[in-house]
Amino acid sequence: MADELTPAESIAATAAGPEESEEPIKQRKNGLYPGVSDELAESMKSGWADTELHDLRPIPQAAETAARRSALSARFPGERLVIPAGNLKTRSNDTEYPFRASVEYAYLTGNQTEDGVLVLEPVADGHRATIYLLPRSDRENGEFWLSGQGELWVGRRHSLTEAEKLYGIPASDVRELTDQLREATGPVRVVRGYDAGIEAALTDKVTAERDEELRVFLSEARLVKDDFEIGELQKAVDSTVRGFEDVVKVLDKAEATSERYIEGTFFLRARVEGNDVGYGSICAAGPHACTLHWVRNDGPVRSGDLLLLDAGVETHTYYTADVTRTLPINGRYSEIQKKIYDAVYDAQEAGIAAVKPGAKYRDFHDASQRVLAERLVEWGLVEGPVERVLELGLQRRWTLHGTGHMLGMDVHDCAAARVESYVDGTLEAGVVLTVEPGLYFQADDLTVPEEYRGIGVRIEDDILVTASGNRNLSAALPRRSDEVERWMASLKG
Repeated sequence: MADELTPAESIAATAAGPEESEEPIKQRKNGLYPGVSDELAESMKSGWADTELHDLRPIPQAAETAARRSALSARFPGERLVIPAGNLKTRSNDTEYPFRASVEYAYLTGNQTEDGVLVLEPVADGHRATIYLLPRSDRENGEFWLSGQGELWVGRRHSLTEAEKLYGIPASDVRELTDQLREATGPVRVVRGYDAGIEAALTDKVTAERDEELRVFLSEARLVKDDFEIGELQKAVDSTVRGFEDVVKVLDKAEATSERYIEGTFFLRARVEGNDVGYGSICAAGPHACTLHWVRNDGPVRSGDLLLLDAGVETHTYYTADVTRTLPINGRYSEIQKKIYDAVYDAQEAGIAAVKPGAKYRDFHDASQRVLAERLVEWGLVEGPVERVLELGLQRRWTLHGTGHMLGMDVHDCAAARVESYVDGTLEAGVVLTVEPGLYFQADDLTVPEEYRGIGVRIEDDILVTASGNRNLSAALPRRSDEVERWMASLKG
């Protein structure tokens, strides 16, 4: 960080020169800017070029976001709908976490800036949409250089005119919105949990039940992806495949350091080709692979162990991949590692085959679990028959989790959807989900032979339901054990 002074103190101190101490500058007062001379304040008002951008085109997904708003309008006629982006959150003292707009807001607008709010106001033939944003920083009152969020400190933002061109939505100053909402009449719904100020302005106008209906609708609207979304998910997967290749190439360096070398290597690919990682990367070596959400990534990487790498690149439009491979760190599976890995591969093959239009969502989970239960019985780790194991859920001691989830702008997308629309629903073309069975033998599990202990295997791919079946978006990344070994050898070559 540059310093610990406020923006005004920092610039004023710099202007004072080395011969003048900081303290008198802090104490100097004028009518507008504490700690800033009248001369400097006046100087900062003028002498700036016009930077308005005139040759702007709509964002690539403008047609899709317009269609999504139309569907929302049709679902809630005659009601004012308020969808906030959210606000900055403090990380520590005067620093903030990187901002990520709410999925609902980004899905409906394509905009990603903090403090934004989309409002659909009811009119005779539907709704009139307005996107409320912070305008350009005011240079006349000094905001652009005296505020910690002024453009001199955090960078230029689009003017309201520019925003209208980009997003295809009339834009207004968000600082005027709370007063407008307090005066609003008629039924109102708001997406909660992102902007306390907006919610406070609507306290006496909304109910939790009605707001939940809005949230559920926006979650279920994302169950079926449009062509733009499928393209973005493929981009995310393609970058993720390259990130896995990057990791394999540096496994020797990871052995000399820790799992964090793997995490950092994948993160570099995510930041260069996308917006970020879609979730905390799981870079689990050795027995850490048995911890489902191992994100500490501070353990050793040893030859002879397995590396369970569960990671995904998020695109600039917030769509994320979610892929897992379990790799032999030295490039070759041991006999017991291969035995467990191949069982998980067979289970995933059965699960992927069950993904098709008209199938029940639960079918791919059931198919995968059956294969794993069969292997556990075959290995003598649990008493059969298989039907008994499945009925009692005995395999879950080692399979632990569900076999997949919806994928999109959230890694666990559509999480607010109703049970009947999601886990009890039926698959249709355009759905994108993960298929990710696993077997995990904890290091302290005395119910299995010692050679199994500390081995965890998961294989995960991103599957698009098509009109005739499915397409594996992450098929470019080898899955079968012999293919994985050849692929790793070619990269280390």
